[in-house]
Formats: sequence, structure tokens, C-alpha cells
Amino acid sequence: MASWFNAMAKSIGPKLVIVLGLSGAAWGAMHVLDRPAAPEAEPIAAQAVPPAAEAAVPTPAAQPIERRSDQPMEIDPRALMVKRVLAIDGPFRHGDYVWDEKGAPATGPVIITIDLKAETLSVFRDGYEIGAAVILYGATDKPSPLGAFPITQKDADHVSNLYDAPMPFAQRLTSDGVFIHGSDVEYGRGTHGCIGVPTAFAKKLFGVTKIGDVAVITNGKMLNVGKAKVGA
Repeated sequence: MASWFNAMAKSIGPKLVIVLGLSGAAWGAMHVLDRPAAPEAEPIAAQAVPPAAEAAVPTPAAQPIERRSDQPMEIDPRALMVKRVLAIDGPFRHGDYVWDEKGAPATGPVIITIDLKAETLSVFRDGYEIGAAVILYGATDKPSPLGAFPITQKDADHVSNLYDAPMPFAQRLTSDGVFIHGSDVEYGRGTHGCIGVPTAFAKKLFGVTKIGDVAVITNGKMLNVGKAKVGA
């Protein structure tokens, strides 16, 4: 199966994925993660939310509404339009990341997509992918939530008040304690629901986001990248 994905990646190019449901499977069995192509992927549908929740194209807000893990916001699929993906050769290994802002707009809305199934995070500015990293995510008894969540707090020197553990370059997504933060991303490790990324990558991500920027946590549904450029 891995060889089939690699063949697809070489023949068609990289893909980006985001998800709507939680599957317990991870692609870490071989200690590497592929970014295979998906030219026929359907655009993501809006996340179902309670009637009281607002629909929104993610734009930075002065102070967005804090949400629990079971209260994701609805997101306009147009906000997820991909204009460029980074050219990444070969599979990702735990601890790997890429960052390349060359050719991307210097300003524009930032959105983060996190695919639990592929164990990968991507960050886009104005539709241009500028970074990608292999992640850690929630263990079975402390799963990471699914849906779209705005960044409501940023703290470069955050320490968990529950586990007394450092969480460098932490960015809060939920009121019940889910963050994106720097971590030692090693095969076989998990989190208590947070999204862990390599600390050097977390610092770069911290530098380009603002309060109100949105992270979309999903589990395998593909973004439509049929019109996206690859590379600069």
C-alpha cells in the first residue's frame, strides 16, 4: 500500500487533506508519512454545528468566542481554497517539517489545517501553503477534537496547569485546554488532546498567526487542490 501511495505521489504530485470524522487509524506503522495526490477530491463540506453557532469565513477577530472541544464553529468552504502547495519530495518522518514563504503573499488570512489520519499540519497564507509538519495528537482516552476552532490565546512560554509540562509557543484552540504547541514529535507518542509540532516549527507558526485565525482539525477528507500550483 505504501508503495502505491508513493507511486501516486510521484506521478500526480502532493495532496493536502482535512477531515470530518475521527478514525482511530494512524499512518505511522512504517514510521513515515506520505502526502499522496488526490486530483479527484471533493471540496470539504461545512462542519455541522448547533443552530446558535455562527457561519464564518475565518478572519482575524479582536477576541473570538471561546469554544469547547464539542463546540466547533461552522466554516465557509470558500475559505479553504488552495492556490499553492509546497513541493515536498518523499515521505515525512516524525520530527520533520518544511517551511518556505518564498513566492507566497506577505499578508493575507492565515488558516491551519490538521489531518489526524495523515498526522500532518499545514499552514496557509492567502491560500498558499507556507509550512507543513508531522504532528502528535490525542491518545485514545484523550482524543483531539474535530472541527474548526479560532486561536483565542498565544503564549510563547506556556506551562500546562494540569500536567505541569512546558508547552512552548502555545496557541489555544478550545476553552477546555486544546492547544497547538511545540513538542518532541517522536513515533509512538501521543498527547492529552493537543496538537504537538516540532518546537522549531511551532516558533515559526507562532510568528505568522494572530488571535482569531482558524485551525481546522479533520480526519481524512481531501481538499480540492486541482487548481493549485506546486512549489514557488
